[in-house]
Amino acid sequence: MEGRSGGMGEGRGREAGGGAEPELESEPAVAVGAVMSVQVVSAAAAAKVPEVELKDLSPSEAEPQLGLSTAAVSAMAPPAGGGDPEAPAPAAERPPAPGPGSGPAAALSPAAGKVPQASAMKRSDPHHQHQRHRDGGEALVSPDGTVTEAPRTVKKIQFADQKQEFNKRPTKIGRRSLSRSISQSSTDSYSSAASYTDSSDDETSPRDKQQKNSKGNSDFCVKNIKQAEFGRREIEIAEQEMPALMALRKRAQGEKPLAGAKIVGCTHITAQTAVLMETLGALGAQCRWAACNIYSTLNEVAAALAESGFPVFAWKGESEDDFWWCIDRCVNVEGWQPNMILDDGGDLTHWIYKKYPNMFKKIKGIVEESVTGVHRLYQLSKAGKLCVPAMNVNDSVTKQKFDNLYCCRESILDGLKRTTDMMFGGKQVVVCGYGEVGKGCCAALKAMGSIVYVTEIDPICALQACMDGFRLVKLNEVIRQVDIVITCTGNKNVVTREHLDRMKNSCIVCNMGHSNTEIDVASLRTPELTWERVRSQVDHVIWPDGKRIVLLAEGRLLNLSCSTVPTFVLSITATTQALALIELYNAPEGRYKQDVYLLPKKMDEYVASLHLPTFDAHLTELTDEQAKYLGLNKNGPFKPNYYRY
Repeated sequence: MEGRSGGMGEGRGREAGGGAEPELESEPAVAVGAVMSVQVVSAAAAAKVPEVELKDLSPSEAEPQLGLSTAAVSAMAPPAGGGDPEAPAPAAERPPAPGPGSGPAAALSPAAGKVPQASAMKRSDPHHQHQRHRDGGEALVSPDGTVTEAPRTVKKIQFADQKQEFNKRPTKIGRRSLSRSISQSSTDSYSSAASYTDSSDDETSPRDKQQKNSKGNSDFCVKNIKQAEFGRREIEIAEQEMPALMALRKRAQGEKPLAGAKIVGCTHITAQTAVLMETLGALGAQCRWAACNIYSTLNEVAAALAESGFPVFAWKGESEDDFWWCIDRCVNVEGWQPNMILDDGGDLTHWIYKKYPNMFKKIKGIVEESVTGVHRLYQLSKAGKLCVPAMNVNDSVTKQKFDNLYCCRESILDGLKRTTDMMFGGKQVVVCGYGEVGKGCCAALKAMGSIVYVTEIDPICALQACMDGFRLVKLNEVIRQVDIVITCTGNKNVVTREHLDRMKNSCIVCNMGHSNTEIDVASLRTPELTWERVRSQVDHVIWPDGKRIVLLAEGRLLNLSCSTVPTFVLSITATTQALALIELYNAPEGRYKQDVYLLPKKMDEYVASLHLPTFDAHLTELTDEQAKYLGLNKNGPFKPNYYRY
């Protein structure tokens, strides 16, 4: 799910490339430390990239695109009724990890004053042999009433400069391995503690296992192939809520519009993605897949896909080395050359551009669905270095309105409830950004009785927030009093260390935008702050005076890291992606140049029409006279390409 529609890209760190490839930052080392500690290393300062303008098609330019290619959709027609391309995007910058005594974190003093803790209450009954010490530690009480403090184990953040090469795997530590990814589409550079994302006792890296499916195929790498049956049931449940993809399978079986397509994908690997992948396979495509997020992968679904014969390389809690290894295994395989790319965040496109640029000679197009990935494509296009046509799915109406607005309206509450068990009534919340994601979050929280503030840079979105009944503020004005801070911008450093220092005790901080750099988590990796893992994806960050904040998913995408998203909404996005792939793959030569295009409005309308039967909805059909009066075709498109609903 994206940040606000006007937001910039998501943070990513990259390696330096040569020749015409983008210049990238060196890959950080995989930190290795004791069980209850974390090591971090310095990252290069992020490059500043000027903003670029989104490119739309004029009506005349869009005219050739208004229908799918004949071979692609003749059987699928619905019934009548600016920047430097060699640098990542603005938010595609890895926040520098402050070293001891350096950087802004060292210059800021912790919030003054002792913050009372619930654990400060002590019992006076001498028969209670164990009491909580006023600072949160365990207190031992002797029969005569003498109170002494028991020693406490405190997790401290350590710093190290050790480097580790790409082809080395992180050392296992205790029962859990450190989970960090160089890809800031999925994670920060550093993890606060061992990964608690899988309940399995098997700590062997999937890369070290020799697994085969029931047909003897081993071209995959998942956590446990034996979970395939469980994953298959999840996929079957998802199919019931994804009517458009099921309709595509039925309507296009005869023509196989993707016959000969070899699609390499990098998206969230969930039951909904599995339905998309199997639909692409039913339409004739061959697919190889990796995960764009190290925490959103459902291991059982990945196993089910591997059992079905899909080369899938993903598991929950990958390290940064694992992340890139999985992408490389998808791309670099003997005897298999991709000719289409489906990306979420731009990591896959970047990896091919950096490591295997010659592959673009046979690639027909790129379909990108994220703010960040689209922004990076526009950078390359502006510099004349985009090698193939690309389809901007993120800014299609069906993606913006449904995946962003309606999905986040439901999943924000789900993510907060699952991680904190909190009650929303009466809570003061500040939502940073009032794009489609921000609108959805605000509407849900207001309906639950929360007092909602909004921060915004765009005067149009700001006016919308005011008209919807929200108070528009600057973050500094309310940071001391709010109970929850939610970022929805897709930008970077929206919540800084200064803001974090001023927050009240037990304030909940989370991110719903696509970028994981919105919250300056890197500034919290300092020796004076203590991290405590409370439960999966929930950390307490404790200041020296006892104040603590509750950080969810380490600043990554809350709904996909900590909960689930509505399948029906993902059906809309997945169908849009499928149609974009069909269009680019079947488009006659010359229709699309080496540029970034918006999805034709006719396709948006077609996607919507495929979902209407679920609601037993019946469209009104224009009469010939009405169509002539409006100057429209009776079958659409009904709005021009620039119309954003």
